[in-house]
Formats: sequence, structure tokens, C-alpha cells
Amino acid sequence: MDKVVLVDIQDNNIGVMEKLEAHRKGLLHRAFSIVLFNDNGEVLLQKRSKEKYHSGGLWTNTCCSHPMPGENITEATRRRLREEMGIDVQPTFAYKFIYKTNLDQDLIEHEYDHVFIGQFNGSPKINPSEVEDWKYVKLDWLKQDMEKNPDKYTYWFRLIINHPDLNSELAPPNL
Repeated sequence: MDKVVLVDIQDNNIGVMEKLEAHRKGLLHRAFSIVLFNDNGEVLLQKRSKEKYHSGGLWTNTCCSHPMPGENITEATRRRLREEMGIDVQPTFAYKFIYKTNLDQDLIEHEYDHVFIGQFNGSPKINPSEVEDWKYVKLDWLKQDMEKNPDKYTYWFRLIINHPDLNSELAPPNL
């Protein structure tokens, strides 16, 4: 059973719980989201596998997950990028935020999400149990498509793409 790290609103560790139980109860837990850009300023998206326990078949950021109990979050980002996308890069921390939303399967996502960004110019080697498809898109096009078709994208990814810190000096040039 996968476990998540429960946290308070200051991101202090307050316990550990089985992942699905934390999502059923809507308890605040630590998570991370990774957004990779290529040299053209395009965002690498993944389409979540339909087999995922929630939000299957939706487009989202390059990779997202939870650090394991006792795992450094920076190390967790690199691990999950390799596991989901077959990409071995170390993204850089950008910002963090808290969100809460109801999901499919009667689950509640309540995360203290740490957003990381990085550069990657190749083709991922996706894990089909995690990822159904992938593509690079221009950020402007993505924002417009999210406005027209929000139901095609995960809730947290819509928040990330529209967060002011993603468009700050932390983001790559040519955006």
C-alpha cells in the first residue's frame, strides 16, 4: 500500500496514511508537480492512464506524485520522472500552494503541492500503466485550450498553469 505524508498548513509532517484513505477523507498531504519545458518554451504534457485511481484520461503536467514517507521531495521528483516518463533530469523548486477539490471516484484531493520546473528536449519513454500519451504544446495555446475545454485537464494543472509564479523569472525564456 502506498502511503502519503500528512501535513499541516505550514507543511509540517504530522503523520502517514495509506494514499487512498487520505484521498477518501480529504486530508491535507504533501505532493509535488513537475512542469518540464523544451528549448522552444513548450510544455511537456502527459495524458494520465485511464487505469489511474482518479483523473484517468485527463491531460496534466509532465509528472506529479507524492514523496514516500522519509523521502526528500527533491529526490522524489527525480524518481517519479524516471518511473512515469523515463526522463532522468533534476527539476528545480519553483513554488508551493495548497488546494482542495472533489474528484471522480468519490475522492477528495487536498494537497500541499510543491511545483518544480525543468528543461527537457527529448521524447519521453512513458510507463503505460501511468501515462497514456504525451505531447509538447505552447503555453499560450495551453492556456486558451484550458479556458475552452477545462474538463480535458486535471484540476491542479489548471491552477499551476495560471499561477503567477509559473510565469515569473523562474520559467524558461520564450514563453
